Amino acid sequence: MFFNEEKFRQRAAELEGRRWAQKSSVEWFYTKEGGLGADEVYTSCPEAFEGDKIRLGEEFVGRDRYIWLQREVAIPALEPGCKVMGYFNFGRTGGGGNSGFESLLYINGHPYQGVDTNHREVVLTPFAGQTVLMTFLVWSGLEGGGPVRLQYHRIAEAQIGCLDEKLDELYYLLSAAAESLAYLPEDSTDRTELVKALDRTLSILDWDADRLPETGKEALAFFSAALDGMPKNSAVTVYATGHTHIDVSWLWRLKHTREKAQRSFATVLRLMEEYPEYHFLQTQPQLYKFLKKDSPEIYEGIKQRVQEGRWEADGGMWLEADCNVTSGESLARQFLYGIRFIEEEFGKKCRFLWLPDVFGYSWALPQIMKLCGLDTFMTTKISWNQFNNVPNDLFRWRGIDGTEMLTYFIDVPAPGMSVTGRGSTYNGEITPETIMGTWRKFRNKELSHEVLISYGHGDGGGGTTRGMIENIRAINRIPGMPRIKTANAQEFFEKIHENVENTDRYVPLWDGELYLEYHRGTYTSQARNKRNNRKLENALGQLEWLSVLSRLAGGAYPAQRIHDCWETVLRDQFHDIIPGSSIHEVYEDTRKEYEALWREVDAMEKEAFEALCEDGDGSGHGSYRDESSRNNGSYSHNSYSLLRFADTDCREAVLIPESRDGSFTDEEGKCLPAQKVSDGWLVEAGVKPLGLTEVHFTEEKQPETDSPFALDLEGRCLDTPFYSIKWDESGAFTSLWDKENGRQVLKGRGNVLRIYEDKPMNYDAWDIDIFYGQKFEDIPACEIRCTEDGPLRMKISFVYRYRASLIEQELMVYSGNRRIDFATKADWHEDHRLLKTLFEVDIRSTKASYDIQFGFVERPTHWNTSWDWARFEVCGHKWADLSESDYGVSLLNDCKYGYGIRDNVMGLSLLKSAKSPDTEADMGEHFFTYALLPHKGSLGKETITQGILLNQPALCVPGAVKKQAGQFLKKNCDTVLIDAVKLAEDGDGYVVHMHECAGGRAHVELTSDYSVKAYAACNLLEEYEEKTDGSAICADFGPFEIKCFRIWM
Repeated sequence: MFFNEEKFRQRAAELEGRRWAQKSSVEWFYTKEGGLGADEVYTSCPEAFEGDKIRLGEEFVGRDRYIWLQREVAIPALEPGCKVMGYFNFGRTGGGGNSGFESLLYINGHPYQGVDTNHREVVLTPFAGQTVLMTFLVWSGLEGGGPVRLQYHRIAEAQIGCLDEKLDELYYLLSAAAESLAYLPEDSTDRTELVKALDRTLSILDWDADRLPETGKEALAFFSAALDGMPKNSAVTVYATGHTHIDVSWLWRLKHTREKAQRSFATVLRLMEEYPEYHFLQTQPQLYKFLKKDSPEIYEGIKQRVQEGRWEADGGMWLEADCNVTSGESLARQFLYGIRFIEEEFGKKCRFLWLPDVFGYSWALPQIMKLCGLDTFMTTKISWNQFNNVPNDLFRWRGIDGTEMLTYFIDVPAPGMSVTGRGSTYNGEITPETIMGTWRKFRNKELSHEVLISYGHGDGGGGTTRGMIENIRAINRIPGMPRIKTANAQEFFEKIHENVENTDRYVPLWDGELYLEYHRGTYTSQARNKRNNRKLENALGQLEWLSVLSRLAGGAYPAQRIHDCWETVLRDQFHDIIPGSSIHEVYEDTRKEYEALWREVDAMEKEAFEALCEDGDGSGHGSYRDESSRNNGSYSHNSYSLLRFADTDCREAVLIPESRDGSFTDEEGKCLPAQKVSDGWLVEAGVKPLGLTEVHFTEEKQPETDSPFALDLEGRCLDTPFYSIKWDESGAFTSLWDKENGRQVLKGRGNVLRIYEDKPMNYDAWDIDIFYGQKFEDIPACEIRCTEDGPLRMKISFVYRYRASLIEQELMVYSGNRRIDFATKADWHEDHRLLKTLFEVDIRSTKASYDIQFGFVERPTHWNTSWDWARFEVCGHKWADLSESDYGVSLLNDCKYGYGIRDNVMGLSLLKSAKSPDTEADMGEHFFTYALLPHKGSLGKETITQGILLNQPALCVPGAVKKQAGQFLKKNCDTVLIDAVKLAEDGDGYVVHMHECAGGRAHVELTSDYSVKAYAACNLLEEYEEKTDGSAICADFGPFEIKCFRIWM
């Protein structure tokens, strides 16, 4: 008849509030302030207390404010057919669980359940007939990014009562049926019969308070019988796993995350008591480790449920890390640490990688996953693409080396989201709309009739609710709807593997990176964090190698301390920390963490130096925290040790902190080219890859060598052994003539510092939008002068002023290196502006190459299609290269990631200045170096070598090399790079990671200065099958292939 759907929905909504048989209000609570310091984590509740009272209707106001609410409450006795429940409304949790109120309820001193906007109902049946001490830790929350704002909340409701179980069941059935009508065909018999059953059910109900319980029971019996009589013929199964996506830091601090985990996981345990079919997935071992320390009681409950098989601990990584900026070795450690933790704590092997919210996925991932024993990858973020849809949701993803990984995109529409458009969520609701929408959005129906939904509110939303699980029960009884199967995610993944293996249909294949056409600003935002991350990744790799040499020389390998440092680095690679999309307090926290890490890394390096070098106190070595602190000071030693972790064999100009006048010789007594500079001597020496070289100082002066550089500041030109350079009055290069190759490098200008207006449409810190290039201005130099001139190097200072910002740049050219360095210090104070450097080069190529984890990727330089222009800003690590067959240009950097190369213009993003979520993002001092490297031939060894050396220059330590210190590994192949040398995690032998870097085939033979007893091929988890006795290791590599070995000495 008329308005059936509207009527059914309204009647169901009315019944929601009529399910209670009786309620009584808790009118007041004793209250007091939280009491802990701003950096402390709340892990327990106080003893019983009295004092001030807060009453229903009163407000509490604050930002990041905690208050305790407590009182004894008499829980009513259990009545037949009822559940004893509490209902608490103490504030408002913001949209997406990203701001506002959250709380944790303790009963008799034990954590019981999270209480927030989504979890106001609390089952109290286990305490029926008892008087209990209720304690709430209530948190005001934060504003969710942007300007600081107070949060206003009201203690609106606190009620204890009995919930009529029949009316409760009827409510969920009526709601599910009424909402399902919108998704059933108008002419289907399922819909017709359902409408008749709904209408007849409602005719049974008498809404008077004294009649509703009895007639509700009758109505439920009738409707249940009617539903049971309707055939359920759907061939579609929706696998449903409970989930709460908790960002480790984002619009809140790390300490808040630790508290969110306690609240959310306590709620999961309560739901598992009430619903035996409920399964839950949590994929971040970092949260488990926090919980093990913060709430052992909750943690033990989780371990019990994991053993039952209902709590799924899997997911692959230590946490949901960014996959753009993190190095290859960092990604390997994310898997190593995460998978080992799950196995050690829960006795489970991880099988899949779960990364629903990460901002793009490196082409290296399939190979890394395979080498960690995983067989499935799941995400949904690619559905956020701006321009294009990846055409499949179930496909094989082929990685950079050819490894294939079965990949699945979750297709859950958020409420109100189009089931045909882009965008899916990993924080699914359970409604007819999302269940049917998940199936309708799935684009590979010919391969699988099974789809997956992860359901539960994320972040501060507290996870799964009672209502979601009740809806699963209800929807499963509705004709015409897909069947919902509550299960672990792994059960679903096994099913789709079976489907794919048994199908005779085409299984799609995606060969290339999974680039997210969105959030391109995350390659640049919060530049100080990105710099610290890059430098610490390099420093920790170097420290592991030094510590191995130290151990072989009789010193110690500080395994636990190194492990702890890596854990902090990995945690700060979370996909809202390192991308630069968190609030200001998060970056204040990471600044302190990085400072502590540098102190610890420096201390461990010093210990290694003492074992490796005579008088090797490390006094000549400092951290990478700023440009002036490394190798600073002046010392008097007659011998210096040069140490190179970089796997490259070439000469390098190394800074030696020697204050005296004199000269330097190598181990064979040959005089080394040297130049006196302000902080010591620049000495050009050959340093063995992963080895140590000794340099000797004598006060005997050598004849002075003339400078090979000719500078005419008035004429704005510079002549070097490799180049003739000219610049205009603004400081931008107008000519760069390559003498060796007889080639003009530029077709236009070079090193143009350009400021763009940067006002993204949606996400300030996350995005750079495609129209950013429409409005810009170039910064002219206001001062140019020579600051250093000698036989090895010349420095020219260029000073730029732009509004409130100052940029000081040292152009450095060398006599023995073709690299042109731009060492930069920027005091940055801008608003919604993006700083780039641009080089207009005379190169014709339709593709550019970019350094990524364990290889490089080629991307188009043209805008032929939407797939091409979508990549107007991309991620590269140490370098990007634009080459013809016989000549090319590389743009290198030591801590930047955002490249944009279009046609012949090579651009590198240097600084952003977003104002949300951090209103102070990137303000202040920055240090970075980028370099231009013109080269003969196409992309090759020179680019890779110089990219490594710019990022990992040799160390100089006062003191001679001890005789027992040697070269750990030597190899006969330049295209295989050694990425890591470390003690095995179990302490049994050493582990080496290597990869082929040029995209070709390679055969390598590895030997060592040390006595190798045996070796074994292993995976990235350091697992191996059998040892081989012998001292030489031979291996064949495919393009970009990673190989790992355990070595016993």
